[in-house]
Amino acid sequence: MIVPFKIAAFCLSLALAWLSLACVPLSAAEFASVGNERIARHVSWEQGRVITQAIHNRLDQNRIAVADGDEFALTVRLGESTQDIRLTANDFEVEGAPSTSDNTSLEIRLTGTKVPLDLAVRYFAEPGQSWMRKQLLITARQPLQIRKVELEHLEVADAYAPYRADQFTSQGPAKWRPPLGQPLYTHTSGTWWGVEFPAARNEVNDGKLICGYLTEVDLKAGETYTTYAAAVGVADDPAYTQDAFLDYIDATRARPLRLQTQYNSWFDYNREVDQESFTASVRKVNEELVLDRGVPPLRVYAIDAGWQDMTQDWTKVGVWPVNNKFDPDFTRSRNEVAQANASLGLWVSPGCLFGSQKAIPLMREAGWRTLDPWMSMTGEHYMNALETRLVQLASNGVSYFKLDGVFGHLRTRNFDIPGFQGSEKELNDAQYDEAKQRYLSLGSQRLMQIFQRMGEANPEVYIVISNGAYLSPWWLQHVDAVWLINVGDHARGNDRTSQLAYRDGSYYQFASKNADNTQFPLNSIFNHEPKKISSDEDPEVFRRYLLMSLSRGTGFVELYLKTFELSESDWDVLADGMQWVHRMFPAFRRARMIGGNPMSGEVYGYTGWTENLGYISLHNPSDAPQQLSLRLDRSLGLPKSVLDQGKTFAVSSPLQEDIERLPKKAMAGDQLTIELPPHAVRVLEFESSSEED
Repeated sequence: MIVPFKIAAFCLSLALAWLSLACVPLSAAEFASVGNERIARHVSWEQGRVITQAIHNRLDQNRIAVADGDEFALTVRLGESTQDIRLTANDFEVEGAPSTSDNTSLEIRLTGTKVPLDLAVRYFAEPGQSWMRKQLLITARQPLQIRKVELEHLEVADAYAPYRADQFTSQGPAKWRPPLGQPLYTHTSGTWWGVEFPAARNEVNDGKLICGYLTEVDLKAGETYTTYAAAVGVADDPAYTQDAFLDYIDATRARPLRLQTQYNSWFDYNREVDQESFTASVRKVNEELVLDRGVPPLRVYAIDAGWQDMTQDWTKVGVWPVNNKFDPDFTRSRNEVAQANASLGLWVSPGCLFGSQKAIPLMREAGWRTLDPWMSMTGEHYMNALETRLVQLASNGVSYFKLDGVFGHLRTRNFDIPGFQGSEKELNDAQYDEAKQRYLSLGSQRLMQIFQRMGEANPEVYIVISNGAYLSPWWLQHVDAVWLINVGDHARGNDRTSQLAYRDGSYYQFASKNADNTQFPLNSIFNHEPKKISSDEDPEVFRRYLLMSLSRGTGFVELYLKTFELSESDWDVLADGMQWVHRMFPAFRRARMIGGNPMSGEVYGYTGWTENLGYISLHNPSDAPQQLSLRLDRSLGLPKSVLDQGKTFAVSSPLQEDIERLPKKAMAGDQLTIELPPHAVRVLEFESSSEED
């Protein structure tokens, strides 16, 4: 066991270590420090055993001491055996001299003493980044299967899992909260940890910080498997570790965060959509919003379910063929949206859900892997065909994909597990959790391969995974937005107050520290709003609903409209809302939920900030007047630099009748108290001012 150092002794020993390393070949040392100006990892291989001694947070000169642990672990099966063998760093010996490059990378080669495999452990960092990575390269000396990889297995005293949910259910509405792909944090040292893989299991178990994932990798003799990387990062203050982690997610996305505004045909036509009706809506939306009211062009016009041909044999013609309501390659649809300076988007159900089940029987007859009632995300024939089709569509100019029905939907999930059809209620039992997790891991890996090829075919593609997905922030290294999950498409309620409370109640459940505490950026949530399907409400009621909906901070703004039932005033309000979202979008990068529980009638809202711009939205869903006090500080999302400079902001509102109730100016660090009558919505805008109070 390594005894924790005092800070002074630790810094002195680190300095002496680097002096000695500068004079002594690395082969003569038994330790090294690797990292950059923001983070460092101190690793030793004394007596042939590799172990991390500490992580140095150079942003606040804090550190996290590692008391013990296995450093890493592998679970393998040899040959045809069905027996799992778990190996740790203790089951390997250092082979040769470890190599380093500019102190930013370290590679230690190991040879197995228990089983015939070799591996290399790599630790590496990039200049200027507040995180670094660790990876294993595993080489087999005889055939074997890798079943589980634990990249981190360390005894860290103050590590904890912020995510609180654990629901691997097959049956049950809104009971789908797998504990996958969520980071770990430390209370006092300001670090975050996790594997860069959405289906990884990052957990704290018996004082051990463990970051790993299940897999099934078959290696022949001489073949090498490179694992996903584990990442560890640092914050400048432990109170804002989540902010540091989400900054890392933002920096490593598949594509930069962008404002994705678009129209979707679902509420207009449901599955009855065709070329003519879709064209009519494209022209109407573009005319009313863009040409007549000056809104920037929408990026996409999307055809939802109803375009796929389920009368043909998909094993012969290819999966997801186009029916006779549209051109075989959507030529006229693509030309029409191009006239609106936009691209075409499509709905696709990877699992063949939501009316697409009719295509499954012929695939089953052909021997393709199917479940009950949908398709397996690990079936070779179907997934290869799906990849071919999605890449083809992306290559032909389809720039948006709503992938709806991945591992199931709101009420039912499907798992490809031996001995089961896929969605039996018995699979709710926790004894099957590992098998369910393994299927999600293998299915996610296959989907990630498809997403990568889609991005290569069309660099401007925007991919959303919807029903049956799960909320891991590491999905954003492969897609652009993820469905809110555990909530219906329609916001329930008889009025806008109850509709807002329903959807925002789901936000509270997933985002609040008092509920699931899911670590996921609000700017990349698909929430199935805003919706406008009639013209029977007061324009100001619609305006407040619209602004509250948009203020949730997602960059994915998809309009669900009954296009030809909207009045002139409805289009006016909608245009104002779209202009507002374009203006405020930069602040969405740091969007967060504030206040209480909407479903309990408590005041709540959203906020987001940049160096020079910010907003706060508030909603009182109750029948009684309430107030909320807020301090303009880092907990609200203001950048540290804004607090350090003591910036002053001019305060305004897109709701003209509310302006008189608001202060004219506010300074970073001020406390604001906002009064809200029953059912009221308030939206405050903040813009930096050079003038002092």
